[in-house]
Amino acid sequence: MSRLVALLRGINVGRAKRVPMADLRDILATLGYTEVQTLLNSGNAIFASAARSPLIHAAQIREAVHKRLNIDVPVIVKTATELVAACDENNLLDIATDPSRLLVAVTQDHESLKLLKTLAPLAVPPERFHLGAHAAFLWCPDGILESKAANALVGKFKTEVTTRNWATMMKIVAALR
Repeated sequence: MSRLVALLRGINVGRAKRVPMADLRDILATLGYTEVQTLLNSGNAIFASAARSPLIHAAQIREAVHKRLNIDVPVIVKTATELVAACDENNLLDIATDPSRLLVAVTQDHESLKLLKTLAPLAVPPERFHLGAHAAFLWCPDGILESKAANALVGKFKTEVTTRNWATMMKIVAALR
């Protein structure tokens, strides 16, 4: 059984796209996933499955959420190994003093991740941007709302991407261990 992480994009922000975590857990269990748990209220779920294709899991979860809750939301699924590797490649930790201002961006595939390099010029110092092999990282010392790069990242980007702040990512990684 592989452990995987599903990251739903843009749910439970304001009044739109409300997905109760109990419903998400039930949806995942109905799909046959085991060891299902959710973290926080922002669409983070850990589960186990014998099947190994994160892309297929992402499509199945997206379809099930849409069917049950009538909400179409992008879903990114990563293996536990991929998510831990992404966090391990964060080279901004030496300057990032506030985990809530350090964004981690993940996409479903490497080609989509490469598109995030276009954000680098938008990161105006003292901001810093780093594109790793598994994720992109954006340090916004003056705040995420003040950052053009962060606004482009969490706005309507050219590819499906979701972000979590560093504190949330560390909670997910801790739950995986």
